[in-house]
Amino acid sequence: MAAPSLDTDGPVTELGEFLRSRRGRISPEEAGVNSYGRRRVPGLRREELAQLAGVSVTYLTRLEQGQSQNASEAIIDALARALRLDADERAHLYALAHPAPVRRPQTSRPEVAKPGAEQLLHSMGDVPAVLLGRFNDILAWNRAGHLLLAGHLDCNAPSGVEDRPNQLALLFLDEHTRDLYVDWTDEAALAVASLRYVAAQFADDRRLAALVGELSMKSPEFARLWASHDVRLCTSGSKRVRHPEVGDMELGYEVLHLPEGNGQRILTHTAEPGSASSAALRLLTSAT
Repeated sequence: MAAPSLDTDGPVTELGEFLRSRRGRISPEEAGVNSYGRRRVPGLRREELAQLAGVSVTYLTRLEQGQSQNASEAIIDALARALRLDADERAHLYALAHPAPVRRPQTSRPEVAKPGAEQLLHSMGDVPAVLLGRFNDILAWNRAGHLLLAGHLDCNAPSGVEDRPNQLALLFLDEHTRDLYVDWTDEAALAVASLRYVAAQFADDRRLAALVGELSMKSPEFARLWASHDVRLCTSGSKRVRHPEVGDMELGYEVLHLPEGNGQRILTHTAEPGSASSAALRLLTSAT
């Protein structure tokens, strides 16, 4: 007789949802465990993960339900190994398993661009650069960054504290921004995974809840990606854009996280010297 699944009992926390989503990616065969009976859930059962990680099912259940705080590093490492987590996922798991003391959700004070960071932005000349807040509010951009990413918006839009543009909202809800990215599906998945990573550090912030709620209501694509619980610390890479004025470009990007640890970061874009993309970028930034 098949053992009963323990996957559906009791409330599940953000940590529990993350563990469940990671379990769903791994088949019993991949994990090297014997499969038995009819499976009601994809991937590993909770009891199978507990066995692989060397913890009791009771403990794992309590951990998922938020009844066991501050799990040891050894347990987190065991779970991460069993679930084959990458470095970003492991860091996310650690943050979820060691939450800050429970407190009432806080209303965010409007974020303010750090003067030194904004000055750095404008000193970059023709390198498109944007200063992002912890939840992707656009706090400032230089001229090149504005022309590349949002030339259809007022260049002073980031200065409007109550209604400044949000990069994530633009990506999912703004037609111009959707059309800008050739690989929009990949760009959207990365953006949501990056927000998931940051969200664990600011879980009690009402601004996060409001943003996720708004985008989930207005964009089924966002809701689906958010529910997948994928996480990634975004630092560098490349992207293809199709700009309405200068055409296709392949650009490298770098994300410079400010040392204060407040979630603010500078996003820069560059093109390979001598390339057609570099010429197109020069043409764009030379426009009057």
